[in-house]
Amino acid sequence: GGWLLRYMHANGASMFFIVVYIHIFRGLYYGSYSSPREFVWCIGVVIFLLMIVTAFIGYVLPWGQMSFWGATVITSLASAIPVVGDTIVTWLWGGFSVDNATLNRFFSLHYLLPFLLVGASLLHLAALHQYGSNNPLGVHSEMDKIAFYPYFYVKDLVGWVAFSIFFSIWIFYAPNVLGHPDNYIPANPMSTPPHIVPEWYFLPVYAILRSIPDKSGGVAAIALVFICLLALPFFKNLYVRSSSFRPIYQGMFWLLLADCLLLGWIGCQPVEAPFVTIEQISS
Repeated sequence: GGWLLRYMHANGASMFFIVVYIHIFRGLYYGSYSSPREFVWCIGVVIFLLMIVTAFIGYVLPWGQMSFWGATVITSLASAIPVVGDTIVTWLWGGFSVDNATLNRFFSLHYLLPFLLVGASLLHLAALHQYGSNNPLGVHSEMDKIAFYPYFYVKDLVGWVAFSIFFSIWIFYAPNVLGHPDNYIPANPMSTPPHIVPEWYFLPVYAILRSIPDKSGGVAAIALVFICLLALPFFKNLYVRSSSFRPIYQGMFWLLLADCLLLGWIGCQPVEAPFVTIEQISS
């Protein structure tokens, strides 16, 4: 039974991010961030941030080569924070480098952060219940509403069954495909991998981070991405929400999606020409 729980947990993180990325891009496509759902969207961005932190901490726990060096690279980014950066890094490490003390801290944080995720998710659902869901047309007429049961119940049930089959295929037939082979090598601080690659769901953010040679600039670029997501509902109040009726916005959306996919591919490539140039242009 241990192998099943392990593979469910390891691949479950990827499945979680697949669903969340679909959810985010669906929200962007249909303009779900606009009034009156600003609070719903902002809480969703906070949940996304918590998910990234929780998943990264969980990625460190197997204590393989990628885990160790990924932890070394990413935690050192906190030193770019003015005044308190070095103190935060020392606190995260529990010493002067990533070691067993770091692993103990990350075990505790990986256990505690999901409780924050649950709380934020409940707040997200409460806000959604208050303001109502969006729809592909972006219209809100009382006469067009239909009962949740059986229509949406059956639709969601079909979705759950299809996704469960998809999830099961990964668990039983390809449990290690989404992981990096170097992470099966025990952590060795004396041997640096020639090419550090995080999990696939971190790759677009990692590519943005790598595109700027300066550490502070890379951290600022990542922060700007999430600031833009948080500020998106306040840029303009949309009278026509869905991109189905906004061809220019629709084109920009597909361009953004293509750019994110390109960043994801670039993020797993070596830091060399021509990948560096493509990475900087895409970012």
